[in-house]
Amino acid sequence: MLLYPSILLGLLPLALAAPEVQIGKTTFVGRDITQLKLDFFGGIPFAEPPVGDLRLKPTVLKTKLDVKTFDASNFGKGCLQTGGSLATLSEDCLTINVYRPSGIKQNAKLPVLFWTYGGGFQDGMASTFNASAIVAQSVARGTPLVYVNFNYRLGPLGFPQGQEADDRHALNLALRDQLAALEWVQANIEAFGGDKSKVTVFGESAGAIMTAILFLNSPLDKLARAAIFESGSAATALEFKASHREVDWQNFVSGVPSCASLATSGNTFDCLKHANTSEIFSGVLNAVNNSPEEFGFDPTIDGPGGLFPDIASRLLSKGHFARLPFITGTNLDEGTVFTSTANLTDAGVRESIITSYSPPLVSEALLQETADKLLQLYPDDPAVGSPFNTGNQTFGLPSNFKRAAALMGDLSFVSQRRSWIQTASRAGVKTFGYLFTQPQPGSGQFGVFHGSEVPYVYGAPSDTSASSLHVSSLMIDYWVSFATSLDPNDGKGVPRPHWGQYTPKNEAVLQLNGDNTTMIPDDFRKEQIDFINSDPTVFHHRRALTIRN
Repeated sequence: MLLYPSILLGLLPLALAAPEVQIGKTTFVGRDITQLKLDFFGGIPFAEPPVGDLRLKPTVLKTKLDVKTFDASNFGKGCLQTGGSLATLSEDCLTINVYRPSGIKQNAKLPVLFWTYGGGFQDGMASTFNASAIVAQSVARGTPLVYVNFNYRLGPLGFPQGQEADDRHALNLALRDQLAALEWVQANIEAFGGDKSKVTVFGESAGAIMTAILFLNSPLDKLARAAIFESGSAATALEFKASHREVDWQNFVSGVPSCASLATSGNTFDCLKHANTSEIFSGVLNAVNNSPEEFGFDPTIDGPGGLFPDIASRLLSKGHFARLPFITGTNLDEGTVFTSTANLTDAGVRESIITSYSPPLVSEALLQETADKLLQLYPDDPAVGSPFNTGNQTFGLPSNFKRAAALMGDLSFVSQRRSWIQTASRAGVKTFGYLFTQPQPGSGQFGVFHGSEVPYVYGAPSDTSASSLHVSSLMIDYWVSFATSLDPNDGKGVPRPHWGQYTPKNEAVLQLNGDNTTMIPDDFRKEQIDFINSDPTVFHHRRALTIRN
C-alpha cells in the first residue's frame, strides 16, 4: 500500500549530449537532469525476463546485454499489480535504475544507496521514486553518492503461496530478485562511478521487511556494508509457511482462464508457465482483490537452506544474523492506516487479535489469554490511543479505533523495531534508532501515519512549511552521512543534533521533528511492548537477545 505522494521522475528535458556508460559491448545512453547536474540511467535489465519457462522460477541474473546501444533514458515498466494496465505494467519488469552526479569519472568509487520500495508485497514500482534531491544534496554537502533502485516481482508472482509452491521450492522469489539486483550492482556499479564495497541497502515497509529477512540467511553481507530500515523488521509481516495461504494461490489460478479448472488440483505450475501475460495479469488481479487478508502475499517460511528458514525469533536467539551497521525506525502512528473502522467493539478488537495470529505457534489457550492481557494494557481510552498526542479526539470514530490502531502499530512495527535494535546492539552491532513525529497536516485519524516519512527522505514533502522542509533536509543529511561514513554524524551539511548510537547502556532514539529533533529514551509504552516481546512466538515474532553470544 503506497500511502505517500508519488515522487515521480516525470519527463525530464534531454540535454544536447546525453550521458553514456560502457558495460561490455553495450553503450548505455542515459538522461541528463540538467538543472541539478545529475545523470539518470533507467530501465536496465538485471535479470532474464521471468516469463514462460522462467515464470515462477528463481531470478536468473543478467549482468551484460547483447545489444550495441541501449536507451536508458527512462524507467522500465512496473511489475504486474492492481492499479495499472499492461500499457504501464509488464511481467518483463526486472529492471534497475541509477542516479549519479554529472561529470564523475568511471573510477570515482562513490558510496551507493540502494533502495527497495514498499507496497505490501503486492504494489509498488521504482519509477515512483525520484532520487534527484538525495543525490544533489549529497553533492552539495561534499559527500557525493550514487543511488540505485529496482523493480521486483509482486503478489503471487513474487511471493507464491500454497503447498505446491513450497514443494517446488518456488517461494520468496522477490527476495531472489532483490539479491540479483544487488549482484548486478556488484558487477556493474563501478562503470557508473560507484563503489561496490560501499553499498548501503535501504527501504520502507515491505522493502525494509525484505531487507531485514535477508539479514537472516543470505549472502547480504557480501553485497552490502550497511542498511537503513524504515518501518519494517523481519517479523513485521506475519511469519507462516506457504500452505497457510493456499486460498490465495487458488484465487490466483482461478483468475487465469486457461488454468482455472486446475485451481484446487495442487498441480498448477506447468499450466501457468504456458499462459499468456494477459491471463496472468487477470489472475493477479483476482488474487489480490479477493484475498481474505489485506495483504495475502507476504514472505513465507521456506525451510532449511532457504532465505527465511524459520521464524526470526529462533534464528536471532542463536545470533543468526548479519553483523552490518544499521539505522532502524518507525513513525509515531504506524497502525492507523491498517486499522479497520468496522466491528470496533471490545469483542471485535479481541477477535481480530486472535484471528491475525491463528493458527498459533503456541496453545490456543495462551493466545486467548494473551489477547485478554493486551486489552488490559491497551485500554479503550482515546487519550492514550493512536494517533498519539491527540487527547480525547476520536475523529468521529468509535474510541476503540484509537485503541486498535495503537495495538496494531506496536504489535507489527514498534515492538519489532525495539526488539531488533536491542538484539543487534547487545551483539555489538553499530545501530541507530529513530522515531518520526513530524505532524502531517490534514491527516486526521491517521496522524503521523505509516509511510509518511518517505517524501521527507526524498526531499519532497507535500507540506512545505519551514518545519517540514527543515526535517526533510536533516533526514537526507543523516541518511547520506550514514551511507558515506557509517555514521549519521559526519558534521557536514545542515547543522543538526548529534544522533547517539543505540547501545545496551544508552537505549535512546532520535526524534525526527522539524521543531524538536532530539534524542529521547526508547521506553515509550514500555510495559506494553515488554509484554509483546516477552513471548514473541505468540505473535509469530522474534525475541531480543540477552547477551547469549
